Amino acid sequence: MSDAPVEIIADTEAARAAVASVDRFLRMIMVPDPEGARAFMAPDMRIRFTGGRQMSDPSECAAFNARRYAWVKKRFERYEVVCGADDGCAIVYALGTLHGAWPDGTPFEGNRYVDRYVLRDAKIVEMSVWNDSAEWLLQRAGLQQ
Repeated sequence: MSDAPVEIIADTEAARAAVASVDRFLRMIMVPDPEGARAFMAPDMRIRFTGGRQMSDPSECAAFNARRYAWVKKRFERYEVVCGADDGCAIVYALGTLHGAWPDGTPFEGNRYVDRYVLRDAKIVEMSVWNDSAEWLLQRAGLQQ
């Protein structure tokens, strides 16, 4: 995580409130604090992690990350909210980079990520996660073209 200012692209107060919820959720996930993160989730939240992995709880994200990385954190760069967000529905994109270490302790930084969140009635109902980690792992294995 970073203390640098994060750019927010949001055109309404409802959009800014959606960003605030996603930001707090992400900060809880990165601790990791799955219990705290659940406060921002709808009970039937769906998580689609890298590689299309289906999950339903932030603890599953932490468990996956613990297998892929020695440790990993996000540097938040920007939040973008799709125009037309209101109190009933908002779509928020979170963009930035990952930094951390691979399981062998080799450090990395600058690994791009994009997360997409759908909020309904101020609760996150969908989370989709994309990043460059698979590409970086292929490169480390000498398999990238």
